Amino acid sequence: MTVAAEGSPPLRMTRARRNALLRSEPLQGFALISPTFLYALILLVLPIMVVIAHSFWTQHYLTIDRTFTLENYRVALTEPIYRDLLWRSLYISLTVSLFTVVLAYPIAYFISFHGGRHKSLWLFLITIPFWTSYLLRVMSWKVILGYNGVLNSGLMGLGIIDEPSTALLYNSSAVIITLTHAWAAFAILPIFVSLEKVDRTLVEAATDLGDGPLRSFLRVTLPLSAPGIISAALIVMIPTVGDYVTPKLVGGKDGVMIANAIQAQFGKAANWPLGAALSVTTMLIVSLMAGATVLIIRTLQRMAR
Repeated sequence: MTVAAEGSPPLRMTRARRNALLRSEPLQGFALISPTFLYALILLVLPIMVVIAHSFWTQHYLTIDRTFTLENYRVALTEPIYRDLLWRSLYISLTVSLFTVVLAYPIAYFISFHGGRHKSLWLFLITIPFWTSYLLRVMSWKVILGYNGVLNSGLMGLGIIDEPSTALLYNSSAVIITLTHAWAAFAILPIFVSLEKVDRTLVEAATDLGDGPLRSFLRVTLPLSAPGIISAALIVMIPTVGDYVTPKLVGGKDGVMIANAIQAQFGKAANWPLGAALSVTTMLIVSLMAGATVLIIRTLQRMAR
């Protein structure tokens, strides 16, 4: 029997028997349950694996001192490098806000008062460039301001300069230019909405009473559009303080901002408490600046009346 079994050809499953086996209830039940089971297993196991990996990494590569202390806030406020980065960030943010509002107001005024029935078209054309990626727009300015970029080539072609200038890129000015362009549309829209709410009969009354175009603008239109100016300034100022992509790409060592230092503390430095202290300090200072800006503009608005 053993010899015959060993010498017999191997048994092969016929097609009919294989189909019958596949149609059996146990296999059909497994086929129905297995995707759901695997999905549930992944949802259950994945968070556990993440927690285990985080715990292992924290215990072996990162040690956080959880003792309550204000030392990190002292470092954030007194250390020269962080203090300089914070002041540079605030300077860049305020400058960008000022330039953006100054450039956006005439555009919003033209659309509101002279756009006629094509206002929607003008707004559509303004927002088209901002449909592209923010990163692509920053890289475009890097190409424009680069050593062999469009601006240097144009200035050399006009004979204004003899050789490419290195002062256009990798400094605070490049960051200000890039951020001003990046946030222009976000300043135009709130100013436009505010100008649309200005009662045109008040402007006509000022003209009938002898005010010229400039005087009626300063006494009527500008004060009534102050809420839009405040909104535009805050919309631009608050996010630009925390921008770290633009300084990293076009700022260089002279354009580094506080957000780059915070990102470094949470990243390579692995000093999370100091990074958190820098974040909270920046947030509080920006909040105070935003409140002061609102108070100053409202005071100027009352004085104009």
